[in-house]
Amino acid sequence: MKHKIEVNGIQLYAFHGCLDEEARIGGNYQVDVKIQTDFSEAALLDDLTKTVDYVAVNKIVGEEMAIRSKLIEHVGLRILNRLKAEIPHPASYNVRIIKISPPINGDVKNVVVEFEN
Repeated sequence: MKHKIEVNGIQLYAFHGCLDEEARIGGNYQVDVKIQTDFSEAALLDDLTKTVDYVAVNKIVGEEMAIRSKLIEHVGLRILNRLKAEIPHPASYNVRIIKISPPINGDVKNVVVEFEN
């Protein structure tokens, strides 16, 4: 059976970007993680160890977003790789990083990168 767990709207302040100013000033980000898995046993037994702990998901996202990268593509891949390595359940993942008000010429609301496996 397929089920979804979503941890949406993780709000973070981070220092990613190719510009020196971004390394000093930082910016606002939002991360959304979708996980497709089978949590039938967890639902039946009321047992957290039989499903994906979204506290762990949030922790991984926060730790990886705290490590500066020039590209949010690099951060997204790190998040995806850690989720796959550290979440002990068969699952597929979707990681979406939203850079809010990026410092580019023009009035741009956000830039998004998305990873799926």
